[in-house]
Amino acid sequence: MNRRTLLRTALALPALGLQSSVIEAAEPGLIDCNIWLGDHPCRELPWHGTRAIADTLRARGVSEAWAGTFDSLLHKDLAAANARLAAECRTTKGLIKPAGAINPRLPNWQNDVDRCVQQHGMKAIRLIPNYHAYTLDDPLFGEVLTAAIHHGLLVQIAAQMEDERTQHPLLRAAPGNLKPLAAAFLRQPEARVMVLNANRAMSMTALQNCPVWLDVAMLEGVGGIESLLKDWPLEKLVFGSHAPFFYWDSAKLKLQESELTATQLAAITHGNASQLSS
Repeated sequence: MNRRTLLRTALALPALGLQSSVIEAAEPGLIDCNIWLGDHPCRELPWHGTRAIADTLRARGVSEAWAGTFDSLLHKDLAAANARLAAECRTTKGLIKPAGAINPRLPNWQNDVDRCVQQHGMKAIRLIPNYHAYTLDDPLFGEVLTAAIHHGLLVQIAAQMEDERTQHPLLRAAPGNLKPLAAAFLRQPEARVMVLNANRAMSMTALQNCPVWLDVAMLEGVGGIESLLKDWPLEKLVFGSHAPFFYWDSAKLKLQESELTATQLAAITHGNASQLSS
């Protein structure tokens, strides 16, 4: 255990008992907006398989989870990848909801959007710009927003999938540049966008005054959520774990180590997300 981990643990422990009871009172059913199904291209992850992931989420009080597919990182046939994702989600009896992968640099990506809605009944699509080699000031991204608005879809954008230092040397993908999002909203203010895996620096620079929802998966630091809420609107923050790539309980600990009111916890754990999915 390094010094930083020891310090974080020591500071968090005294508040865990009281805060845990507040969290349980505020959670009729926790909604995790950021999980992944399928096989990661570079490593075998815990809870391997949809059934194991679903059982783990239920055991931790999750009533709903929104899933992308790891196949979307490198696969070119996203229609097939989304069909597999939808089929896997159906086996969880409503617990896991699919967020279809869209890559606007692939031919006929508009058909993939249509299939997500018409064939699979998806309410969200998930973009991974840094793996799919486009930027958010590319006109193609604007076209994706237009299609999402037309279908009433939430657009989830993964700012990054992992720290660059842990990536396979032949599969380097730097974090995406989120600064163009502000201009995109000026052109299409009715778009609904959620940014996944953003760190604190991104939220305070590229996303400042940008009407997006954030998840907490890559928010670090003791009291990280409490600190973020000094500058970020409560109604635009949701719970996301980035599981199974990240250990699920680390996301829950972020709620416990911040001093949050019952109202704040209710909004983050389920209230804000439930309004998006309704």
